[in-house]
Amino acid sequence: MSFSQDIKEELCQGINDRDKEYGCLYGMLLFCRRFDAHEIVFQTENTLVRDMFVKLCGRVINSRVAQSESKKKSAVLYSLSVPEEADRDEIIYRYHISSRTLVHRIQEDNITNNNVFSFLAGAFLSCGSMAEPMKEYHFEFAVPYKELCEDLESLLMRLGIPSKYVERKGVYVLYLKGSETIEDMLTMMGASRASIELMNVKILKDVRNKANRIANCDSANIERTLKASQKQIEDIEYIMETGEFDNLSEELRNMALLRLENPDVSLSELGAMLDKPVGRSGANHRLRRLSEIAAEIRESRR
Repeated sequence: MSFSQDIKEELCQGINDRDKEYGCLYGMLLFCRRFDAHEIVFQTENTLVRDMFVKLCGRVINSRVAQSESKKKSAVLYSLSVPEEADRDEIIYRYHISSRTLVHRIQEDNITNNNVFSFLAGAFLSCGSMAEPMKEYHFEFAVPYKELCEDLESLLMRLGIPSKYVERKGVYVLYLKGSETIEDMLTMMGASRASIELMNVKILKDVRNKANRIANCDSANIERTLKASQKQIEDIEYIMETGEFDNLSEELRNMALLRLENPDVSLSELGAMLDKPVGRSGANHRLRRLSEIAAEIRESRR
């Protein structure tokens, strides 16, 4: 089951009183495929959402719902309609829609009785979706009308949820980005389990990203160590080839031999291997002095 499906299942479970049912049905109707006095068409691939629409139409409006099915790729698309004109008129009346111009606008009177969150849940059940959070943080409503989309954007802004919308193939897609914003939206709609799951995914992704950064950093450090070590070994071998190795101080000879025997260890590890251990700075100082001596020998032999 997808993350969107999980959200919708949880939202359906949370619509459990009359105010929530009233607000949720309004959201489902207002954002469905077709909603006016002449025709109501609600479409979904989710059986729970299908059953919720039928249930709410019966409980809130006492209207009958007709149903048909069609194949959509590998899924079944359920089309639900309210065939009786009297039932559609009752819906228009119950939701205080007094003219054609108000059909596709959010009627604030319908969402003031502590049911604004169930209204948003209904809107999501009707036209919402969310990407799998392991891939990206993206939450959206595919709204059929521009004015309705702008009303939703304004409502969310008043609730502290920033959003943007774009037109895509004749549909206005209002979207949220950022895990924290989406977490707030999910909690607000009543999908607290999904919100917690999103938080857990974010933590997991952060841990993985940190581990990858550490691994990449370690790899880069190893590469730098090997490159520096190769140059140091070349200088030490050059000093030996010229017969100048025995003229080095004991501490430089010991460091040179250790580097030859341990080409892939760090400066800190190298310093710790000495009979009289030194720190990273001390080891670096001795190896740098060996390189300087090699350079002086090369210069003198030109």
